[in-house]
Amino acid sequence: MYHEMKIFGFALDAIAQMPVIILKDTAGENSVPIWISTQESVSLAVELIGRDISSRSGRSDLLTALMQRIGMRIETIAIESLRDGVFGASVKFGGRSRKHSVGVSVGEAMMAALKYHLPVMVHEDVVKQAPTFDLNEGRLSREYDASRFVDFLENLDPAAMGKYPM
Repeated sequence: MYHEMKIFGFALDAIAQMPVIILKDTAGENSVPIWISTQESVSLAVELIGRDISSRSGRSDLLTALMQRIGMRIETIAIESLRDGVFGASVKFGGRSRKHSVGVSVGEAMMAALKYHLPVMVHEDVVKQAPTFDLNEGRLSREYDASRFVDFLENLDPAAMGKYPM
């Protein structure tokens, strides 16, 4: 069984000094925190900021244009497993009687959810295994916005970026 969740917000884990994406189900009963790398947070911030620019220009990105050309679309974004603190995610494509599933990093899955305004289907076992995150602590804004990531990026030490492969 899967729980349909949406990206509820972003936070910065003060202990781990890592960005966290918070998924929350529609009933508000379950939440799943997903720690992402600094590099992934930069990509998400660029997506949030760039979405407005690309929508005004009327142009689509390469993946969107390719999917339109071959008659496919993203049907499902899923987080299917959590092993040793690492999430297993996939993106399922469909169209013209073809279906494909591609294993992706959880950061790429979250990027696709933001880019295409899709919910994230989280397997019940993941919801049970995921650490709890108190949504009432006031550490989160009620919705995600680009300014939170821009603030994070402005205070980011450029030396920290060298730790992650390109």
